[in-house]
Amino acid sequence: MSPHRSPADVRAGLKHPIVDGDGHWVEYNPVFAERMRKAAGDKAADGFLASQRRIPDALTLSVAERQQRGVAMEGYWSRQSTNTRDRATAMMPRMLYDRLDELGLDFAIIYPTAGLGIHRIADDETRHAVVRGYNIVSADFFAKLSDRLTPAAVIPMHTPEEAIAELEFCTKQLGTKVAMFGSNIARRAPAAEKIDPALARYTVAFDHIGIDSAHNYDAVWQKCRELGIAPTFHTGGRSFGMRNSPSNFTFNHIGHFAAAGHAVAKALFLGGVTRRFPDVRFAFLEGGVGWGCQLFADLIEHWERRGKDGIAYMDPSKLDRKLLKSLVDKYGYDDYAAELGRRDGWPSKEEDELTGGVPELDDYAACKITRKEDWIDLYAKPFYFGCEADDRMNVTAFGKANPFGARINAIFSSDIGHFDVPNMLHPVPEAHELVEDGFITADDFRDFTFANAVRLWGTQNPRFFEGTVVAKEAAAVLKSAQARAAAE
Repeated sequence: MSPHRSPADVRAGLKHPIVDGDGHWVEYNPVFAERMRKAAGDKAADGFLASQRRIPDALTLSVAERQQRGVAMEGYWSRQSTNTRDRATAMMPRMLYDRLDELGLDFAIIYPTAGLGIHRIADDETRHAVVRGYNIVSADFFAKLSDRLTPAAVIPMHTPEEAIAELEFCTKQLGTKVAMFGSNIARRAPAAEKIDPALARYTVAFDHIGIDSAHNYDAVWQKCRELGIAPTFHTGGRSFGMRNSPSNFTFNHIGHFAAAGHAVAKALFLGGVTRRFPDVRFAFLEGGVGWGCQLFADLIEHWERRGKDGIAYMDPSKLDRKLLKSLVDKYGYDDYAAELGRRDGWPSKEEDELTGGVPELDDYAACKITRKEDWIDLYAKPFYFGCEADDRMNVTAFGKANPFGARINAIFSSDIGHFDVPNMLHPVPEAHELVEDGFITADDFRDFTFANAVRLWGTQNPRFFEGTVVAKEAAAVLKSAQARAAAE
């Protein structure tokens, strides 16, 4: 649907800037790789080019071949072609910079396209080289545009050590302010080392880095705290598990970012990361906020059943076996009574004695929840959710249905550069339609398109917006947030 107002017209009617929390540029791979070769060597360039083969290689196969090999249908025709100006804008950061006013944007955080999956490269040496080379070249493309654009660096997370090394390099050598962290890391089972690579991809477990991890990532979150970096996740879940159709890309694509974000958000919360690092802010991008609202409610509902008090209610030792037997007798279930008699009144004692060997029966033990305010502090405050402009579920972030009346932190994400946006003039007017249609207020829209993004990155790094065109307005938001926090 074409917007009925221009982005500039919408922007002119606002009393606040618009910050794009998740735009994309589309790297021109042949040129990008050669720049990587000069900056970081052959392994970086060749590894980068090899990592880009997954989609075209999948598209060379027939549906039957993909079915046989367990290969997902990938997205063909995923680059803008009808609108040549938009295609050029996505390729060239300087052109994007020049068009920001036309698009209704004051400032934009730009995430990769070709770089989205490089943190998943399995070979350690190749991954390190590709990520380092990518970050160097990407920073150079945006170096003179920092008052209105800033790129996200890629941070691999196979180990805490490699994440910290790349964070240190990017922030101190490249001036990085935004970091895109790997998550849902595939850890191969040792027994699968000699299996055919085509089958070995099914012999992995996914490490969600917050709970049951192969490593303790607390040192990474501490480093983020020291360096002023808010961890953001832009990991997809396409081509895995239930999103692996060999014939239908849309089947694979719908919900995949939400599913990946859902996993890492749960892990960070249940693993107690937000309890141990209450001042660190995390963002989950491009999956919308609907799943974030649902997860908030689901966590609370499960806590009522599987938290300390809830699980105690289910303690099998509290079962009144005599009463159970009398009720069975009363209603005439003789076969039940005979079986209970053989079991000393226990319906399933052999199962009741099992707890799986967990050290804590309370699934929420790491969260240390004692009051309702903990839910705001551990979930609603630290978590932010990237939302595309035309997603009608954005309204749920501001609704009264959220537990405790919480406002969930939705951030406007244009997704310009990708096939989801057929015209770069659409996102701002589409986002504003929720105001025009009466679903959210002008104040909600300010939070969505400006203040929440400022609080995400500015809370972590108070100097994040210094030198940008939104510096004055961002400083006012942060000052207000600090005053509110002091009052609490």
